Amino acid sequence: MSGAIASSRCLEKCAWESSAVFRRQLYLVRSLGGGSRYRTRMDMAQCSGSSTLEADAEGVIRKITPVMEPTRYKGQAGKIAVIGGCREYTGAPYFAAISALKIGADLSHVFCTKDAATVIKSYSPELIVHPLLEESYSVRDDEKASVSAKILTEVAKWMERFDCLVVGPGLGRDPFLLDCVSDIMRHARKSNVPTIIDGDGLFLVTNNLDLVKENSLAVLTPNINEYKRLIEKVLNCEVNEQDAAGQLQLLAKGIGGVTILRKGKTDLICDGETVTRVSTFGSPRRCGGQGDILSGSVAVFSSWARQYILSNKQPTEKSLNPMVLGCIAGSTLLRRAAALAFENKKRATLTTDIIEFLGKSLESICPAT
Repeated sequence: MSGAIASSRCLEKCAWESSAVFRRQLYLVRSLGGGSRYRTRMDMAQCSGSSTLEADAEGVIRKITPVMEPTRYKGQAGKIAVIGGCREYTGAPYFAAISALKIGADLSHVFCTKDAATVIKSYSPELIVHPLLEESYSVRDDEKASVSAKILTEVAKWMERFDCLVVGPGLGRDPFLLDCVSDIMRHARKSNVPTIIDGDGLFLVTNNLDLVKENSLAVLTPNINEYKRLIEKVLNCEVNEQDAAGQLQLLAKGIGGVTILRKGKTDLICDGETVTRVSTFGSPRRCGGQGDILSGSVAVFSSWARQYILSNKQPTEKSLNPMVLGCIAGSTLLRRAAALAFENKKRATLTTDIIEFLGKSLESICPAT
């Protein structure tokens, strides 16, 4: 019986390789100049029925990173907004926002609570900080509806200016604050603004999947525990490491077309059709805050990927999903920067050290001049 099952799975794998989805993914490889370096990794020993593609991430980064031209004006290289930051957590939104600038975005905004705003502003004058969000303790029950509407109105004034949102870093779990952010996410979706969801944003989404369901411009970036909660919520089962790619694909389909970047020793990326992996070695140092760097990085690269596809009039197929390309590029750049930081600082490596190597890592792949 086990032999028959294995044979069946191998046939499924062969069918997958000949499928239209697989062919479209190979078209993506050719269109981005990946060539033979973007190769299929088929684990025939496990014969799991789900294949993964090892990304030619450097090829992707070179293609989607905009050229530094004197004719460009402020804002063309990306305008990113981070929704997060409360009394307890001010570092996470800063890491995400400043990482976006270090990679090459022109403008980086942070929408946070009033308590967090002064602290975040003190970290860097480069960030545009909006102290608009409120927590339950500062709002009376009879004022919550009007305050929530006012917050959405103020954020909505800025929404059309942004190329991508990052929701979740340092957000906290205050019920009123989460309700306000839910409204912001719905407005971003109506405005077709891509949204990267991390940290407490994933807590919010896991408890309200309708916020992202069927949204092809949404990216979830769960770590091992956040991924476990998503699997239990959507698939009602435990994490299956034996067929990680297959289960990730089922999860993405279950949520309905979102892109998921599952963080781990090897990052797995899936939009419900194909599963891509980034296995470039990063750093053994697991200091907190690296996920915030990743979310800011993915935001920038996703906005650049959208610009690349539109400017080159590429087919608007699923195979050219800019959110997947953004995940590939962001994952790789973080890993390279983390490796360089660890090479210099070893056990003393901090998140701020990794951020300082983002620019050098991108320059080594895609020189500015």
